[in-house]
Amino acid sequence: MEKVFLVSGFRFARQEGSHRSYVKKGVARPVVIPTHDEVPVSIIRTNLKTAGICRNEYLRLLEKTK
Repeated sequence: MEKVFLVSGFRFARQEGSHRSYVKKGVARPVVIPTHDEVPVSIIRTNLKTAGICRNEYLRLLEKTK
């Protein structure tokens, strides 16, 4: 999941415990991604909404990371 946000222009800002924050100019809030093996769908959806990325764009970016 982190790779998707990096490909879309986010940069790593900081880490607190098992959570990493990513920021991007023009996005008001940071995207916080847990470093767990499996990330719940609800967190993915929340982060996409925060980043202003639609589902189709997410799937396109996901393909780029493979």
